[in-house]
Amino acid sequence: MDFIFMLTRQDRTIGDCLRLYDEIRPVGLKHIGFKDVGVDKSTLAKLTDAIRRDGATTYMEVVSTSPEDALKSAQNAVELGIDRLLGGTDVDGIMQITKGSKTDYYPFPGFPKGHPTKLGGKPDDIIKHCQSFMAKGCAGCDILAYRATEADPIALVKAARTGLGKGYLVVAGSVNSIDRISEVAKAGADAFTIGSAVFDGSYAPHKGSILSQLEAVVADCERVDKAT
Repeated sequence: MDFIFMLTRQDRTIGDCLRLYDEIRPVGLKHIGFKDVGVDKSTLAKLTDAIRRDGATTYMEVVSTSPEDALKSAQNAVELGIDRLLGGTDVDGIMQITKGSKTDYYPFPGFPKGHPTKLGGKPDDIIKHCQSFMAKGCAGCDILAYRATEADPIALVKAARTGLGKGYLVVAGSVNSIDRISEVAKAGADAFTIGSAVFDGSYAPHKGSILSQLEAVVADCERVDKAT
């Protein structure tokens, strides 16, 4: 399982993301992401460059709620040279923007709404959406499973796995314990994101620093990988 650490809190990139990234370098994370809101593009450019210099994979998740802003975010991702663009629902529009670039696209399946985002949709919807994504050339999907409003989260992860085939499956939002890491791994996920649970200390409530929180997540990932 890939652990994608999101430099985000309450669905926004944290304002001191550059300083925080410097602080967490000793952990040696290989997958680092942020949202398209919270800081300006020049800050995101500096952050992307820093992550790239360390040899990690860069992620940006689209949380813009208007179609126009989502397309603008996709354009920004391409210009920044982001490796993996997560989220959004205008697959045709965003794929047109990322075509020919180094940025792979992983849309939201289902029916995401609002900010913070909630996920509507049932397993059959997720399967159909994911099949469509792969047919259009997407690299996988980014599913907000634990924000589901109409179905069991793990049923949605399994549905996404079915629809994607060999596509890369990211579970985003509210993965905040080793139990959840384990259950999404068993359901077929390739990766998960964590942001707020590290920043608010809820992932490892008996540990104080952000570095300690991250080390706890990494250790749990290794345990899950060995068990599965």
